[in-house]
Amino acid sequence: MSQSHDFSRLFFALWPDEEVRAGIVARRECLGQVSRRRVPDHNLHLTLLFLGNQPADRVAAIKEAAGDVTAAGCKLRLDRIGWFPRPRVAWLGGDAPTPLSTLVDDLKSAMSTLDLVFDDRPFRPHVTLFRQVRRRPPCPDFEPLDWPVSEFALVESKAGHPYEKLKSWPLKGSAINDSQ
Repeated sequence: MSQSHDFSRLFFALWPDEEVRAGIVARRECLGQVSRRRVPDHNLHLTLLFLGNQPADRVAAIKEAAGDVTAAGCKLRLDRIGWFPRPRVAWLGGDAPTPLSTLVDDLKSAMSTLDLVFDDRPFRPHVTLFRQVRRRPPCPDFEPLDWPVSEFALVESKAGHPYEKLKSWPLKGSAINDSQ
Protein backbone atom coordinates (compact mmCIF):
# COMPACT_ATOMS: atom_id res chain seq x y z
CA MET A 1 0.00 0.00 0.00
CA SER A 2 1.51 3.33 -1.07
CA GLN A 3 1.46 6.17 1.43
CA SER A 4 1.70 9.60 -0.15
CA HIS A 5 2.85 11.20 3.13
CA ASP A 6 6.17 9.31 3.13
CA PHE A 7 9.21 11.52 2.66
CA SER A 8 12.86 10.91 1.91
CA ARG A 9 15.54 13.31 3.19
CA LEU A 10 17.81 13.66 0.16
CA PHE A 11 20.93 15.40 -1.02
CA PHE A 12 23.33 15.24 -3.96
CA ALA A 13 26.92 14.73 -2.91
CA LEU A 14 30.43 13.81 -3.81
CA TRP A 15 31.00 10.45 -2.15
CA PRO A 16 34.69 9.77 -1.45
CA ASP A 17 36.38 6.53 -2.41
CA GLU A 18 38.41 4.78 0.30
CA GLU A 19 41.64 6.64 -0.49
CA VAL A 20 40.02 10.09 -0.36
CA ARG A 21 38.03 9.10 2.75
CA ALA A 22 41.28 8.05 4.48
CA GLY A 23 42.79 11.42 3.52
CA ILE A 24 39.82 13.29 5.00
CA VAL A 25 40.04 11.24 8.20
CA ALA A 26 43.79 11.94 8.51
CA ARG A 27 43.19 15.68 8.20
CA ARG A 28 40.30 15.54 10.68
CA GLU A 29 42.66 13.89 13.18
CA CYS A 30 44.94 16.96 12.95
CA LEU A 31 42.22 18.91 14.77
CA GLY A 32 42.17 16.69 17.82
CA GLN A 33 38.88 16.40 19.69
CA VAL A 34 37.17 19.77 19.06
CA SER A 35 33.75 18.25 19.78
CA ARG A 36 32.24 14.94 20.86
CA ARG A 37 30.11 15.00 17.70
CA ARG A 38 32.65 13.74 15.17
CA VAL A 39 31.07 12.83 11.82
CA PRO A 40 31.40 9.03 11.44
CA ASP A 41 33.91 8.01 8.76
CA HIS A 42 31.20 6.23 6.72
CA ASN A 43 29.12 9.44 6.51
CA LEU A 44 31.91 11.78 5.31
CA HIS A 45 30.84 13.44 2.04
CA LEU A 46 30.68 16.78 0.26
CA THR A 47 27.14 18.08 -0.26
CA LEU A 48 26.49 19.53 -3.69
CA LEU A 49 22.78 20.29 -3.27
CA PHE A 50 20.59 19.63 -0.24
CA LEU A 51 17.06 18.70 -1.28
CA GLY A 52 15.68 18.11 2.22
CA ASN A 53 12.47 16.16 2.72
CA GLN A 54 10.98 15.20 -0.63
CA PRO A 55 7.93 13.04 -1.29
CA ALA A 56 9.12 9.43 -1.59
CA ASP A 57 7.07 9.04 -4.77
CA ARG A 58 9.24 11.74 -6.44
CA VAL A 59 12.56 9.89 -5.98
CA ALA A 60 12.33 8.20 -9.39
CA ALA A 61 11.76 11.57 -11.10
CA ILE A 62 14.67 13.08 -9.15
CA LYS A 63 16.95 10.25 -10.32
CA GLU A 64 15.77 10.64 -13.91
CA ALA A 65 16.36 14.41 -13.92
CA ALA A 66 19.83 13.98 -12.36
CA GLY A 67 20.66 11.45 -15.07
CA ASP A 68 20.26 14.22 -17.66
CA VAL A 69 23.03 16.30 -16.04
CA THR A 70 26.18 16.03 -18.17
CA ALA A 71 28.89 17.76 -16.18
CA ALA A 72 32.64 17.28 -16.45
CA GLY A 73 34.89 15.66 -13.90
CA CYS A 74 37.62 17.68 -12.24
CA LYS A 75 40.06 17.77 -9.37
CA LEU A 76 38.98 19.36 -6.09
CA ARG A 77 41.70 20.55 -3.73
CA LEU A 78 40.76 20.51 -0.05
CA ASP A 79 43.32 22.84 1.49
CA ARG A 80 41.78 24.54 4.54
CA ILE A 81 40.03 23.93 7.81
CA GLY A 82 37.10 26.19 8.58
CA TRP A 83 34.18 26.76 10.93
CA PHE A 84 30.60 27.81 10.34
CA PRO A 85 29.50 29.44 13.62
CA ARG A 86 25.72 29.24 13.20
CA PRO A 87 25.44 25.49 12.48
CA ARG A 88 28.57 25.08 14.69
CA VAL A 89 30.48 22.77 12.34
CA ALA A 90 34.18 22.39 11.63
CA TRP A 91 34.99 21.49 8.04
CA LEU A 92 37.66 20.69 5.48
CA GLY A 93 37.18 22.62 2.26
CA GLY A 94 38.59 24.47 -0.69
CA ASP A 95 37.70 26.59 -3.69
CA ALA A 96 35.21 25.24 -6.20
CA PRO A 97 36.75 24.47 -9.59
CA THR A 98 34.56 25.71 -12.44
CA PRO A 99 33.33 22.20 -13.45
CA LEU A 100 32.12 21.59 -9.89
CA SER A 101 30.24 24.92 -9.74
CA THR A 102 28.71 24.07 -13.12
CA LEU A 103 27.61 20.66 -11.80
CA VAL A 104 25.85 22.33 -8.84
CA ASP A 105 24.16 24.87 -11.12
CA ASP A 106 23.04 22.10 -13.49
CA LEU A 107 21.64 20.06 -10.58
CA LYS A 108 19.71 23.12 -9.34
CA SER A 109 18.30 23.66 -12.83
CA ALA A 110 17.34 20.00 -13.20
CA MET A 111 15.60 19.95 -9.80
CA SER A 112 13.81 23.23 -10.57
CA THR A 113 12.17 21.60 -13.59
CA LEU A 114 10.51 19.21 -11.09
CA ASP A 115 9.13 22.15 -9.07
CA LEU A 116 10.97 20.90 -5.98
CA VAL A 117 11.60 23.25 -3.09
CA PHE A 118 15.22 22.87 -1.97
CA ASP A 119 18.06 24.70 -0.22
CA ASP A 120 19.40 27.24 -2.72
CA ARG A 121 22.33 28.58 -0.68
CA PRO A 122 25.53 29.50 -2.51
CA PHE A 123 27.81 26.50 -3.00
CA ARG A 124 30.81 26.40 -0.64
CA PRO A 125 32.64 23.07 -1.07
CA HIS A 126 33.35 21.50 2.30
CA VAL A 127 33.26 18.20 4.16
CA THR A 128 31.79 18.49 7.65
CA LEU A 129 34.21 16.92 10.14
CA PHE A 130 32.64 17.78 13.52
CA ARG A 131 29.25 19.11 14.69
CA GLN A 132 28.48 21.15 17.84
CA VAL A 133 31.82 22.97 17.67
CA ARG A 134 31.51 25.94 20.04
CA ARG A 135 34.48 27.99 18.81
CA ARG A 136 36.75 28.24 15.80
CA PRO A 137 39.10 25.23 15.85
CA PRO A 138 42.86 25.60 15.48
CA CYS A 139 44.03 25.48 11.89
CA PRO A 140 47.05 23.20 11.84
CA ASP A 141 49.28 22.97 8.80
CA PHE A 142 48.51 19.94 6.67
CA GLU A 143 49.14 18.66 3.17
CA PRO A 144 46.27 19.63 0.80
CA LEU A 145 44.10 16.72 -0.32
CA ASP A 146 43.39 16.41 -4.05
CA TRP A 147 40.06 14.68 -4.73
CA PRO A 148 39.64 13.39 -8.30
CA VAL A 149 35.93 14.03 -8.84
CA SER A 150 34.60 11.44 -11.27
CA GLU A 151 30.96 10.98 -10.17
CA PHE A 152 28.17 12.44 -8.06
CA ALA A 153 25.52 10.64 -6.04
CA LEU A 154 22.00 10.95 -4.69
CA VAL A 155 22.11 10.15 -0.98
CA GLU A 156 19.38 9.53 1.58
CA SER A 157 19.69 10.50 5.24
CA LYS A 158 17.67 8.55 7.83
CA ALA A 159 17.99 9.48 11.51
CA GLY A 160 20.22 7.06 13.38
CA HIS A 161 21.42 5.24 10.23
CA PRO A 162 24.45 5.59 7.94
CA TYR A 163 23.78 7.67 4.85
CA GLU A 164 22.69 5.53 1.92
CA LYS A 165 23.92 6.20 -1.60
CA LEU A 166 20.81 5.60 -3.74
CA LYS A 167 22.41 6.10 -7.15
CA SER A 168 25.53 7.63 -8.67
CA TRP A 169 26.29 9.09 -12.08
CA PRO A 170 29.69 9.34 -13.81
CA LEU A 171 31.02 12.70 -14.93
CA LYS A 172 32.37 13.31 -18.44
CA GLY A 173 36.13 13.24 -18.97
CA SER A 174 36.66 12.72 -15.26
CA ALA A 175 39.97 13.52 -13.60
CA ILE A 176 40.52 9.79 -13.11
CA ASN A 177 40.03 8.96 -16.78
CA ASP A 178 42.12 11.91 -17.95
CA SER A 179 45.26 10.35 -16.47
CA GLN A 180 44.91 7.12 -18.44
